[in-house]
Amino acid sequence: MDFFCYHRDRAGSLALRMELLEDHWSYMDGFAQEMIARGPTVEGDDEVPTGSVHILTLPDTASARAFAFEEPGYQAGVYRDVMLRRWRNDLGRTMWQFPGGAPEGDGYLVLALGEPRPVGDAPAAPDVAGLIAYGPLLSDDGDAWLGTIAMLRAASADDARAALPGTGYAEVNVHQWRFGGRS
Repeated sequence: MDFFCYHRDRAGSLALRMELLEDHWSYMDGFAQEMIARGPTVEGDDEVPTGSVHILTLPDTASARAFAFEEPGYQAGVYRDVMLRRWRNDLGRTMWQFPGGAPEGDGYLVLALGEPRPVGDAPAAPDVAGLIAYGPLLSDDGDAWLGTIAMLRAASADDARAALPGTGYAEVNVHQWRFGGRS
């Protein structure tokens, strides 16, 4: 099963986040084979981290919860909350297989939430240049669509939002995002 995990930073936790960066990376190294995409959401010209995204394949929901809540930053209080949802990899690849290379200041995470509906009603992946990862957020049993995740390269946040297909979203958030992991 694939899972989308988004740890969102607690206000004032940047120093603690940086202090734990090596612990975070070491923890993630243990999941390298399972990773589909990863990286921080950031804001501003200085790219100050605001969260940490991981999409990965794990055996079951219990394993996904353990992954999310045993992460060193979460344990130490870096994050204010965690979004953990089943996800479907509609592109069938990892971010490292994206032919356009890593974003260079033009990466975005589009997180769109909606009212539950049958998973068959999930919008199909758009034919958009720069699409790195794409798929629906799913209910725990995988039968209902709850939203859509797109990670892409785009000229602006508005262009990233415009790339998201479909309507009926209750909430759409666009975050600057970059490839994560060891340099």
